[in-house]
Amino acid sequence: MQEKKVRVRFAPSPTGPLHMGGVRTALFNYLFAKKHNGTFVLRIEDTDTRRFVPGAEAYITEALDWCGIFPQEGVLPGGQVVSTPSEQHPFAPYRQSERKELYKEYALRLVAQGNAYYAFDTQEALDRLRSEAEQRGEAFVYDSQFREKTANSLNMTAEETAEKIKKSDNWVIRFHIPEGKTVVMNDLIRGEIQIKTATLDDKVLWKAHDGLPTYHLANIVDDYLMQITHVIRGEEWLPSLPLHYLLYDAFGWQEQRPQFAHVPLLLKPSGKGKLSKRDGDKMGFPVFPLEWTDPQGEKATGYRESGYFPEAFVNLIALLGWNPGTEQEIFSLEELVQAFSLERVLKSGARFNPEKARWFNEQYLRKRFPAQLMELFIPILKEKGIEADTEKVEKVISLMKNRVAFVHEFWDLSYYFFIPPSEYDEGMKKKFYTAETPQLIRQAIDVLALCASFEATDIGNTLTHWIKEKQLKMGQVMNTLRLCIVGKPTGPGVAEIMDVLGKKDTLDRLTRALTQL
Repeated sequence: MQEKKVRVRFAPSPTGPLHMGGVRTALFNYLFAKKHNGTFVLRIEDTDTRRFVPGAEAYITEALDWCGIFPQEGVLPGGQVVSTPSEQHPFAPYRQSERKELYKEYALRLVAQGNAYYAFDTQEALDRLRSEAEQRGEAFVYDSQFREKTANSLNMTAEETAEKIKKSDNWVIRFHIPEGKTVVMNDLIRGEIQIKTATLDDKVLWKAHDGLPTYHLANIVDDYLMQITHVIRGEEWLPSLPLHYLLYDAFGWQEQRPQFAHVPLLLKPSGKGKLSKRDGDKMGFPVFPLEWTDPQGEKATGYRESGYFPEAFVNLIALLGWNPGTEQEIFSLEELVQAFSLERVLKSGARFNPEKARWFNEQYLRKRFPAQLMELFIPILKEKGIEADTEKVEKVISLMKNRVAFVHEFWDLSYYFFIPPSEYDEGMKKKFYTAETPQLIRQAIDVLALCASFEATDIGNTLTHWIKEKQLKMGQVMNTLRLCIVGKPTGPGVAEIMDVLGKKDTLDRLTRALTQL
């Protein structure tokens, strides 16, 4: 039998910003599809109208684009979700709200087969029954015993049911969980799982009041119609797997049922509980790929705005819950495609480490050429009112790139290359400034003025020769010069700093120090 071509989908709901765990799910789907020469589909599951958030869909597509995770089907370049079928997008529309008429047809098919039924319970009645169950210390479950006591088509004649449907749209279609069965499932990460149907409840599949399906029905129908072969999704959906298996059985789609893989949760840095926005707010790290502003105007920072390179972010999340089986930690996207396999995805939750996230960005920053980093640093300089020539900026970056993890950190560690000191460290002054210091500075000015090339090596040799010739103390002289040109005990070697500053700026700073120290 010919093997099916791999087709996977990432199917987020536009109910808010895409969590980094969601991006990881998209990445795993993308890597799996690429590895097997398959197709990666984006589908927007927007049937939960109560939780829909304007702007969330655009956020999802922009986040994937920033990460370099490009779906081959379902969305156009630029982020527009496809509504009209074409050769490249044969199963459009890919937004579930535009497919709503399909789902009622499939829900009614289940009712006709006896696999689903009409339920007319009011919300007030359900709330009362839930409260009564809680008072008895029991969990409220709409199961085989409960359905016998409620207003539904199983307890009515066909005429009564038809009359109820005609009178109001306050009804739903629920799945009829079969009694006395064991659902045997296979998960590509977790192996065989068995669940008794006695533990399951009759989930709502379709709602009359808005004509929309719930996640469970729409998900199964669309995966079937879009010929999805593998469903790779978060561990939080594992409790839904028995129902989804039963739905495939009820429709007679066992042969088309995709293989399932449930990836582990992302955990707090403590390892106790699921990673949330609150954790990021509390500990000062992002949990979203991009900055997000909610409808109330509250902002949540993103990895992009925090200065992370997209490659570093992707590398970071790839290793949260997946182990390549080697010591390698730095992977390009192409290398991830070659190395990725579901067999090496872990069952247990993946603990997030903010310091490791910083480390990844540091590695990618160091891999970049100074000229590339310069293009990112110059706008920061302009915001500070600094107009510096590119040669100088590139020299600063070459000197400082191994000391920073983010481009924005260059300024805090190198501002003195662009601004002369306006004040001088009191500790250094007390330690190194003496009555002889002004004379020492004047001599240094004369010596450096004669240094022809004014490059770091020549500057260092010139200063060393002078210090030895005059029998001066190396530490005393170098720290005094650093105090004059930097103002504090920080930065690379004195000769390297002078090289970047150039002769004129160096001599100007030394001269100014004579009057200001």
